[in-house]
Amino acid sequence: MRRFYLLLCIIVLSLSSCIKKNKHHHPYNGRPKLVVGIVIDQMRWDYLYRYYERYGNDGFKRLINGGFNCDNTLINYLPAYTGPGHTCIYTGSVPSIHGIAANDWIDNATGKSVYCVDDPTVQLVGNADGKGSYSPRNLLVTTVTDELKLATNLRSKVYGVSLKDRGSILPAGHLANAAYWYDDKTGNFTTSTYYPNKFPEWLRKFDMRLIADSLVKQNWNLLYPANTYIQSTADANAYEGNLPGEKAPVFPHKFDTLTQSEKYNVLRTIPAGNTYSLLMAKACIEGEKLGQGRDADFLCVSLSSSDYIGHQFGPNSVEVEDMYLRLDKDIASFLHYLDEKVGKDNYLLFLTADHGAAHNAGFLSDLDVPAGSTAADMLDELNANLKTVFHRDTLVKAMMNYQLYLNDEQITNAKLDREKVKLAIRNWLYKRPEVEYVVDLENINSIALPEPIHTMVINGYYRPRSGQMQVIFNPGWYETKAYGTTHGTWQPYDAHIPLLWYGWHIPRGTSHRTIHMTDIAPTVAALLHIQMPNGCIGSVITEVIK
Repeated sequence: MRRFYLLLCIIVLSLSSCIKKNKHHHPYNGRPKLVVGIVIDQMRWDYLYRYYERYGNDGFKRLINGGFNCDNTLINYLPAYTGPGHTCIYTGSVPSIHGIAANDWIDNATGKSVYCVDDPTVQLVGNADGKGSYSPRNLLVTTVTDELKLATNLRSKVYGVSLKDRGSILPAGHLANAAYWYDDKTGNFTTSTYYPNKFPEWLRKFDMRLIADSLVKQNWNLLYPANTYIQSTADANAYEGNLPGEKAPVFPHKFDTLTQSEKYNVLRTIPAGNTYSLLMAKACIEGEKLGQGRDADFLCVSLSSSDYIGHQFGPNSVEVEDMYLRLDKDIASFLHYLDEKVGKDNYLLFLTADHGAAHNAGFLSDLDVPAGSTAADMLDELNANLKTVFHRDTLVKAMMNYQLYLNDEQITNAKLDREKVKLAIRNWLYKRPEVEYVVDLENINSIALPEPIHTMVINGYYRPRSGQMQVIFNPGWYETKAYGTTHGTWQPYDAHIPLLWYGWHIPRGTSHRTIHMTDIAPTVAALLHIQMPNGCIGSVITEVIK
């Protein structure tokens, strides 16, 4: 009998130990109080390491070393722009399915130019002139934020915050309580009548603090001594553009002579814009009591100043280095706030980017690295050449998003052979040094494209909104940009993005296997035990699910 009881005790203790060891593997163990998605606009993956030694311990380093790092995360569609990027992150889908083909496109049915969040059926609120009407209605699929709302019978709260309207609206999805973006006419955050929670009292009080005024008044000075910025080119160089009111793109950047509206506009292009966005995020958490209810809430934060600064000054500038050092401190402050307000183990956070950026083409050329930018009149030259063959003006009505939109109305009226027009376009483009491939998007398999370019072209093509021909440039080349940088191509400098996971149930670790941007949304869905978005083509990152 004594042996029986001894054996029984051993079995019970063994089972108890197994349960404790595997408690996180239970098929359902609840949800975090708050999910926070942070998208840093135009953050190249290598910025995590380029400035690593200069980061403090509580910002980027805390996320890298205390969470899970997906070190080889890639965009898998074209073009690599803000609208498609934010949409892909939150839908797990690609433009050919979710419909956000670019930031701007031409509607092939009407011939009209469309901005990705245009919606003439709604109006702007909290704005002096009421111009600008935006909503997520052009988005054809659900987001993971929508799926969270559906999974909780709409009890979960979802909000979007960004300087850019599209950076706030598209992540927050169709069912968001509200999305807020920056109005550079007033220096305040605004929204549209699409949302049920249009302009709450807490937002009115936040705007009354005139934070934009006080941030711009501080100007932009270097955070550290100038000689410590060894990861950057000299402050004064030919690769950078001037900010408003300046004669040269050098520190300190002062804005005392600008008008009030110019000051509000310049806030986008300085690190204080990120500071303002994260202050707004805190105010939203506080005002809406996010993370304080019975159901998980979701806050989508997009930091846009990094994109404006990158476009203006380029990846190798002192300005970009200083901006990331300041952003590191802002992120540390935000994480500390989440620890105190929501609880250290109660929030799930991921940090990623919508796209990267190329080195300035002039900078690379001066180092004898092949690079360049297209001529500003490239479209005019193309149409002039086509006119000599077909005797018609403007057979290509637009060149945007690295795509060509054919003037089908003119081609039809003139009874031209459309395939011969396409052939003439290809022949002319292939004579240019920057062109690597010209793809007929209506017959993509007619040209042998290597991977991953072939899949990226297919994933990026949405017939009602895309052009009819895609131009693939050689590495180092991009659309016209005299200073700073731009993005949009398939190359790793545009397509390789950071992806860090932190907080609730996230293990520590690093993966170097190839992960795609489309994998973010299904991983969030798996962590929350909700359905993935209805257009999702991504896969769960199993290493993140402990």
